Amino acid sequence: MSIPASFRRVLEAGDPNWTPDNDPEIVIVYGDHRRKYLECYTVDAANEVDAQIADLPRGSIERRMLETLFNGQSLATSIDNTGRIVLPQKLRDKIDIPLGSDAYMIATGDTFQIWKPETYAAVEQARTEAWLEEQPEDFDILTLLDQRSRGPIQ
Repeated sequence: MSIPASFRRVLEAGDPNWTPDNDPEIVIVYGDHRRKYLECYTVDAANEVDAQIADLPRGSIERRMLETLFNGQSLATSIDNTGRIVLPQKLRDKIDIPLGSDAYMIATGDTFQIWKPETYAAVEQARTEAWLEEQPEDFDILTLLDQRSRGPIQ
């Protein structure tokens, strides 16, 4: 699977060990049975999540679940010098993308997601459209940035 060049630049910048002579490393989190996509993290982003998990009390259910669902259901890999990754059969099966089929990729900052195109349209795009329908007609998405200090968006 070919990774867009703009995504590769972010992955390179987020890998503290990357050099032009080395392939950038990434962490693919595939998660539990409810997750319908793969999420590819830069090394720095994965380390940030790992640090947050490690800050939780040892032995707590929250920490154990995060260790299982984030660390235990992920795959460290690299992007080769042609800008491609090889998804193991297990991960292709998880999101129902047969070998040689198209995938939909969407950037999400220091991560990107890989979806089966039809699943993205049915799940994520439908959720986004439904949420937008709830907003006022003159709604500007950038106003959400003003809410950062007020907590999460409902």
